[in-house]
Amino acid sequence: MDALAAELDGEEVIVQASGVNFETKNIKLVGFLHPVEYSRIINEARLIISHAGMGSIVSALTKGKPIIVIPRKAELGEHRDNHQIDSARKMEELGYVPVAYDEEQLKIKIVKMLMQDAQTEEAVIGEYASSTLVNSIRGFMLSS
Repeated sequence: MDALAAELDGEEVIVQASGVNFETKNIKLVGFLHPVEYSRIINEARLIISHAGMGSIVSALTKGKPIIVIPRKAELGEHRDNHQIDSARKMEELGYVPVAYDEEQLKIKIVKMLMQDAQTEEAVIGEYASSTLVNSIRGFMLSS
């Protein structure tokens, strides 16, 4: 992301990554973020790039923020298995998020989304489960 940020014409790039220790030239690297600060950054972001953790995806979608997901891969030592790839594929299939499976795809999608800016409608989900889902779960639990 540091190398890619150099090509983004002055865009501020903030990367939240805990437990890493390397020098960056083009990004602001932060570790833990207090929830209030995290929310502020999400609210101000033009674009969010995230691993395929559901918390990050849901945060972007509930705020109506454009997001690109790049799942962590077990073969690169980024995760214990490839469940993030499965999650990302499903979210992409449902039309919620674009997914980049490598750095080249990520670069192409970032440039495309930043050029489109506010011209596209982003997928948005509510903060709470729909009443249909809640009632379905309630019915299942009461029938068990």
